[in-house]
Amino acid sequence: MKKMFSSLAVVFLMSANVYAQNIPMDASVKTGTLPNGMKYYIKKNTLPEKKVDFRLAINAGSILEDENQRGLAHFMEHMNFNGTKNFPDNKLVDFLQSIGVKFGQHLNAYTSFDETVYMLPVPLDKPGNLDAGLKVMEDWAFNATLSDEQINKERGVVLEELRLGLGADKRMSDKYLPKLLYNSQYANRLPIGKKEVLENFKPEVIRQFHKDWYRPDLMAIVVVGDINVDEVEKKIKENFSKYKNPSKPKERKTFDLPNHKETLVAVETDPDATNSMVQFIIKDADAYQPDVTVEQYNQSLLEQITTTMLNNRLGELVNSTNPPFTYGSVYHGGTYARSKEGFQGFAMVKDGNQLNALKVLLEETERAKRFGFTQTELDRAKAQVMSNIERTYNNRDKTESDALVEEYVRNFLEQEPMPGIAWEYEDTKKFLPTITLAQTNEIIKKFVKDDSRVVVITGPKKDNIQMPTEAMVMNTFETVKMADLKPYQEKATIKNLVKPFKSEGKIAKTETDARLGTTTWTLSNGAKVTFKKTDFKDDEIVFTARSMGGSSLISDDDFRKTQFAFPALSEAGVNGFSKADLTNYLAGKQANVNAMVGPYYEGISGRTNQKDLGTAMELMYAYFTGLNYNQDAFNAYKTKQSAMLDNLLSNPQFYFSNEHAKFMNQKNPRFIGIVPMEKEWANTDYKKAYDIYKEKFANAGNFHFYFIGNVDEAKLKDQVLQYIASLPSTGKNTSFRDTGYRQMTGDYVKTYKKGKDPKSMVTISYTGEAPYNEKEALALEALGEVATIKVIEKLREDESGIYGGGARGGMYKVPFNNYSFSINFPCGPENVDKLTKSAITELQKLIDKGPDQKDLDKYKEGEMNDYSTQIKDNMFWMNNLTKNQFDGTDKYEILNYKEKVQALTVKDLQDVAKKYLTKGRIVATLMPEDGWENPKKQETKAETAVMKAGAAN
Repeated sequence: MKKMFSSLAVVFLMSANVYAQNIPMDASVKTGTLPNGMKYYIKKNTLPEKKVDFRLAINAGSILEDENQRGLAHFMEHMNFNGTKNFPDNKLVDFLQSIGVKFGQHLNAYTSFDETVYMLPVPLDKPGNLDAGLKVMEDWAFNATLSDEQINKERGVVLEELRLGLGADKRMSDKYLPKLLYNSQYANRLPIGKKEVLENFKPEVIRQFHKDWYRPDLMAIVVVGDINVDEVEKKIKENFSKYKNPSKPKERKTFDLPNHKETLVAVETDPDATNSMVQFIIKDADAYQPDVTVEQYNQSLLEQITTTMLNNRLGELVNSTNPPFTYGSVYHGGTYARSKEGFQGFAMVKDGNQLNALKVLLEETERAKRFGFTQTELDRAKAQVMSNIERTYNNRDKTESDALVEEYVRNFLEQEPMPGIAWEYEDTKKFLPTITLAQTNEIIKKFVKDDSRVVVITGPKKDNIQMPTEAMVMNTFETVKMADLKPYQEKATIKNLVKPFKSEGKIAKTETDARLGTTTWTLSNGAKVTFKKTDFKDDEIVFTARSMGGSSLISDDDFRKTQFAFPALSEAGVNGFSKADLTNYLAGKQANVNAMVGPYYEGISGRTNQKDLGTAMELMYAYFTGLNYNQDAFNAYKTKQSAMLDNLLSNPQFYFSNEHAKFMNQKNPRFIGIVPMEKEWANTDYKKAYDIYKEKFANAGNFHFYFIGNVDEAKLKDQVLQYIASLPSTGKNTSFRDTGYRQMTGDYVKTYKKGKDPKSMVTISYTGEAPYNEKEALALEALGEVATIKVIEKLREDESGIYGGGARGGMYKVPFNNYSFSINFPCGPENVDKLTKSAITELQKLIDKGPDQKDLDKYKEGEMNDYSTQIKDNMFWMNNLTKNQFDGTDKYEILNYKEKVQALTVKDLQDVAKKYLTKGRIVATLMPEDGWENPKKQETKAETAVMKAGAAN
């Protein structure tokens, strides 16, 4: 007996020693620190091929600003795009566009409280691009020119970004942030800064910020891509080691989010608020410490399992026929400060229901605290966590570089461990089975305490809505503590989603397309199945099924009665099982399936893997044959949708979009607005929508199914014969129809007034009918990209009048041959006329002279860059294969796209500009309501609630 005890003790000690070990560093990542303190992370990764992703992470953000620098950390980020040693003035963006890097879409940056991060993906299809990328990173780190001229030009752009943050959310956050960020420096250092500082700071002030904080010991460079690691390390050492830190470096202080005994409550309203929400934070007693040991890592897994179980309970409530909120969740994690984590909850609710939502969140937490969880819940949560990490592990050799660089940035800035997915998978697989209910029950008790609590409630200000008081909120905490709660009742689990049956279906015909790499089966019931085996991901299958027709085939009256009910149909569940039942059944499975009835086709779409393909097929079969009818489920959906949508028209930008859409579609009786209001819900016929769905999905012979990914043909064949070939069919073929309704065309100038803030929006559009021409369609699309370049150059860089904006164009075959082209940008009301004129002038130049060759070349390089990545993406192939079924365009377009883009000429773009941008123009403008004051005449001292600001979003 003594000997047995000794052996057990040894095992225990060995286990304890394992957990006390430090988390290893991923050996495939080359890391190091230069003599000046700058860190580097380098990894070879060939997805995507011939590309490299750079990040420059600076451990400095707005929290470090002096009072006269508020907003200059973010302003400094902007300035790195407006003049560096090797790329003076605006040459940086110009150069990067010339090698295929799109401004905003690829090239970007952000500034937050504690950090500034620059992002640059570079194609390696040309010699010298790697060195150019490193040179950009070097300039961003150390070589900003910060000329008076460029600083003063950029003020307008940054102020336009600040303008975008104005509105109801900002007005409310100005009031609640002092409590949410109680007694901390964070409350006084929002990244967007203060308007008066941005307008009036002297250039030497931002130069001082740059000198203080843009220094090697606060930086890391991350390089991941199709590279030679040793070569890149050598270049980094050669190019970045020469920079020195200041002789007397300013201390990089850290800042806390202090704890407090009292519960802080903020209840804020605004007439223009678009939704009602409640959130709470219970701050941890101790400061956050990053995971270092295996034991700490596993403790984080334990917390994840605990919150997963609690969120599963909240999900059941959301999916119930009497949902307490539209969305609700809890988590344990970071707050605004790096040094503080907390237990946090959030819910979006119907107006006036915030207090009840808070009560439900607290009750479910209290229920778990008192009675713990059930073994079934624990098993389900373990399966969910394991399934998710298994998916990542199975695709570990096909992880995109942009996912990896973000992990390494977090390691530098927050000391997040980076052991690599192989280690994480093995550790999770070993540790999850050891987790007990006793452990999770202790975790939930640790999360909940009576001090350091903050509650924020927001919503629209309405005469018929009584908002809760602080006393009512405090009373809710006490009521929940004393509530007569019952233990959670486990629901019965689904044993068989579909009852076993024998299929008589056959494959009647097999066709292959060698060029596309596809195989198509025509089944005995008339359905078609096309599949393409790829190696883009090692364990991913995407699928869709389409039948042409959609809601276009129903009458105008039926359409008006059903258009808002179609998205609700799946809320009822299938085969007698509720949506909550299905959610539990699918926990731990990678099988996502959605059914829909759209304007021109009905269908199914989803994503799965090899292991769970059978489950996905079962669910697909159930959506065809066993959709439930449940009026209560529809009513619950309507309640949740109303909570999200009822107040949207209070938002000026949404109001503008909705009202202008009404104008454009005034001849179309099927158009009644973008979202349903009370009148539309009252007219909605759920039963009619259900009957239409059932009729359409009773005819599988009109459907074409597609599967793309790591398909095992033999297994797919078995599943297709069992589930798809056995679906009912009427033998009737349908297609969509053109209802005959058209949008407005001609010359119009429309002005819409909404909002109190000095914010405007401009849309310049050209649209009409025209015979579809493949070459012109591509040229019009290219014209939109080129026009975007010119809009950014003229309206942003030259006139400092906008933060962002762009153009897009195209031609379409469905439901009728037509073209469209538009330019959109937000700006100040005082600049609307000037900037609208400038945008139209740029378009006129394209009409009169065509684009500059260099701008067309930028478009081509950007498209080639995108295409080389997209061509190895399963969903890209799916979209292209289904496009042929949808509009009959060339099914080989995906293979010929590069050649067609390269063949475009300046004349091609000028020709479509002349042809389609001279047939009538509609200019629509959003202006503030009467009574707004010109911001040039009135200074605003309020801070914006923008938490994260970017230079090129």
